Amino acid sequence: MSSHPTHPRSLLTHAMRGFIDRVARAGHPPLHALTPEQAQRAYAAGAGVVDIPNHKLPRVEDLRIPARDGHVLPARLFAPVAAGEGGPLPVLLYLHGGGFTVGNIATHEPLCRHLAHLSRGAVIALDYRLAPESVFPTAVDDAWDALAWLREHAAALGLDAARIAVGGDSAGGTLSAVTAIAARDAGWPLSLQLLFYPGTCGHQDTPSHQRFAQGFILEAPHIQYFFGHYLRGPADRDDWRFAPLDGVDASGHERDLDGVAPAWVGLAECDPLVDEGLLYADRLRLAGVPVDLEIYAGVVHGFIQFGRAIPEALKAHNDAARALRQAWGR
Repeated sequence: MSSHPTHPRSLLTHAMRGFIDRVARAGHPPLHALTPEQAQRAYAAGAGVVDIPNHKLPRVEDLRIPARDGHVLPARLFAPVAAGEGGPLPVLLYLHGGGFTVGNIATHEPLCRHLAHLSRGAVIALDYRLAPESVFPTAVDDAWDALAWLREHAAALGLDAARIAVGGDSAGGTLSAVTAIAARDAGWPLSLQLLFYPGTCGHQDTPSHQRFAQGFILEAPHIQYFFGHYLRGPADRDDWRFAPLDGVDASGHERDLDGVAPAWVGLAECDPLVDEGLLYADRLRLAGVPVDLEIYAGVVHGFIQFGRAIPEALKAHNDAARALRQAWGR
């Protein structure tokens, strides 16, 4: 577990503290005070303010991925080489954060472009369906359907079906961890699961949820708001597809993690989710899964999208891309 100072705010870096203070002074209403539609617009409007500029890439291609119920999921392919150049590229299926309620391809495009550039592989960003229009487990199913489609269509896209990674931040990290377990069950090898501060526990009762409940960007009312829209009822909290750390399957058993894909886990020290990220990394290691764990000191949930203001964001991008290159043998 992370350290427990008397004043958690003292953990923040100078730049992080200044950023939080500027956000507070701006006086925007918190997302949890808005309707979901308003929250989606507000999140989208603010997403690029302190993110890095979009990295220019020779290949950016919009895709349409069919889900099991006939719905078409928008996706976007980012690649560091033009179509047809060189051999098949390894690929990361990226699942964005936003509490299953906000976020889209555009809000995470700077990150996905940068990861494609740094990793020398392709990134496919998925617009899975959001709450409250689509509740649990729709996002889980959408992520799985996208992986199945990618495996089938990789060659036609100039991608290497034998070198697929899944990854995401926050809620997208949850979806990635769950997808990695399901891929293990299906006998589908993955190169890596890339988890930026994933949510993994069913009930927000770890010490870090209390320690960083207020004043650290992602606040307790936000988490309650997001999960209130996403989950159908209390029983969903104990489903492993929402809580891969401590949730259970239909027979009431926790999922074992033996044989799931190797993991890179990047956590923010001053984050309500940091403890469950650490606990999940520990569970993976106990199951014999190779885990590369990075804890970024003095920063908050969401920091990987603050690259213009917070230097740790770019370090995390580089660390994650290095893990991808190693997993792909690049």
